[in-house]
Amino acid sequence: MIKIGLIGCGFMGSMHSACYSVIEGVEVVAVADVRPEKAAEIAKNHPGCKIYSTGMELIENEKVDAVDICLPTFLHAEHAIAAMRADMNVFVEKPVARTLAEGEEMIRVEKETGKMVQVGLVIRSWNEYMWLKENYDAGKFGKILCANFTRLSSRPTWGWESWLDNPDRSGTAALDLHIHDVDFVRYLMGEPTGFYSRAGRNADGLLEHISTVFDYNGAAVTVEGGWGYPAAFPFTAVFRVVCEKCVVVLGGDGLHIYWNDGTDEKVELKEEFQGNNNAGGNLSSLGGYYNELKYFVGCLTTGSKNTRAPLDDSVKSLALVLNEIELAGGCKI
Repeated sequence: MIKIGLIGCGFMGSMHSACYSVIEGVEVVAVADVRPEKAAEIAKNHPGCKIYSTGMELIENEKVDAVDICLPTFLHAEHAIAAMRADMNVFVEKPVARTLAEGEEMIRVEKETGKMVQVGLVIRSWNEYMWLKENYDAGKFGKILCANFTRLSSRPTWGWESWLDNPDRSGTAALDLHIHDVDFVRYLMGEPTGFYSRAGRNADGLLEHISTVFDYNGAAVTVEGGWGYPAAFPFTAVFRVVCEKCVVVLGGDGLHIYWNDGTDEKVELKEEFQGNNNAGGNLSSLGGYYNELKYFVGCLTTGSKNTRAPLDDSVKSLALVLNEIELAGGCKI
C-alpha cells in the first residue's frame, strides 16, 4: 500500500483527495494545511488520517512513500526539496516552481536523492489531449500544418489569501493557466524554433491574458490563455489542429475529426473515472486528475520510470513560459 501525505487542502488538494479515495493501492495517511478547518474536512475522508498544521511539520514527522504538494506555486520548491531529502517521492502541482532557479535546484536534488518527482501538468493526462497525442504520434493525421490551443477562465477568486492575484507568488495567468497548453504543445511537437508573445493587461498593468505564436519550422501554433473574465464567463479549453489529412477540433460540441474527404467523425471517449469536484475553482471533472494520480501511484508501486510528466521536462516548460512573460513585457508594467 502506497502511503501519501497530502500538503495543501484547498481547491486542488480536495480534488486530489477525492481521486486517492478511489485509486487502488494507495491511502492518504496525513494531511497538512495552515487552515485547520480545511485539513479536517479532507482528513475525515481518510480514516485514521493525521493532521498537521504545516507541510514542513508533516515532512519532518511522517514516514510516507510520497507527498502530494498542492500549495501555492511560490511554496512548491522548498517543500519538494525538503521531502526528497527526507526520502520521500513527490507529486507537485504545476507550475513546478515560481522561478527557473528553483526548478533547476529541484532537478539537482532529484538526481542527488534518487527520488521520483511527477509534476501536475494534468493536460498530459486529459483524455482528449492524450487521444490527440497518441493518434498524432501514430501518424494518423499526418504532419501538423498549424494549430490553436486556447484556455480561458473567470478571475480565480478561490486562492488562499488571494495568492493568485500576486504576480510574485503566482506568475499571473501566464504561469498558472497558460502553461498547461504551452507544455502540451511541447509534449506534442517538441521545442519550437522561435516565438513571439503579446499580453493583455488590466487597468493596473497586471498581465491577465497572453497570446503566443510558436514557430515549428514554418508551422504556426498559437497558444492563448487568460483569466481576466467576469464570474459568469464559462471555463473554456479548446483546440483546433490543422493536419495534412484532416482538421482535429475540440470545441463546445465535443471532439471531431474533419477529414479532407468531407466526412465529420465524432469521437466519443469514455472516462475511466467520472467523479466531480465540489470545492470550487474552474474545473468540475476529476477525470484528468484521476488519470495522472493513478499513473503516479502506478510508478511508485512498480518502480517504473515516470515518463508522463517528469521534473526535468516540466522545468523546460517553466523556462519557456517565463521567456514568454519577459517577451510580453513582464508580469506587471
